[in-house]
Amino acid sequence: MARVLGTAAAPRRRRREPPVWTFAALRIRRYSSADGATVLALHQECLAQVGLRPGDGVYYDDDFAHIEEVYLRAGGEFVVGEVNGVIAAIGGLRRVNDVIAEMVRLRVRPDRQGRGYGAAIVAVLEERAVELGYRVLHADTTVKQPVAMELYRSSGWREINRKVTGATVTVYFEKRLPR
Repeated sequence: MARVLGTAAAPRRRRREPPVWTFAALRIRRYSSADGATVLALHQECLAQVGLRPGDGVYYDDDFAHIEEVYLRAGGEFVVGEVNGVIAAIGGLRRVNDVIAEMVRLRVRPDRQGRGYGAAIVAVLEERAVELGYRVLHADTTVKQPVAMELYRSSGWREINRKVTGATVTVYFEKRLPR
């Protein structure tokens, strides 16, 4: 269960397929192709907020043009969280192999941060990973994103490695999922 604002809270599942959850004012649903431009813009805004830019050796966004192929049709998931119909948060699961998936693209609009939306997306993606049969999740972030690092730690993830790429330190996390 994700911790939100010092209390235990979790998104509530409203529909199995296509999946829909709610958490406070956030409605979380599966990505659709109509979301493409907004999702990419949110990704770019959030990375710019922490000083990551194309060409830095860390930043990439080539998967955004192929979300259905890379995530949804390849054994993963990609969700968007909306507040009053406006996308405020995103996150994805990318298949690594039959046992491991990678949690990626966890982003929350800067003006919506601090409301537990990131924790809600993490909880939803962990739930989906279990449903999809994964046993282990991997994720990474940078030391420029201490809130993301704390979110993973407070959600039961453990740090497994660090790597320096240019001027950026990437921190790798892992979480073993319940059977």
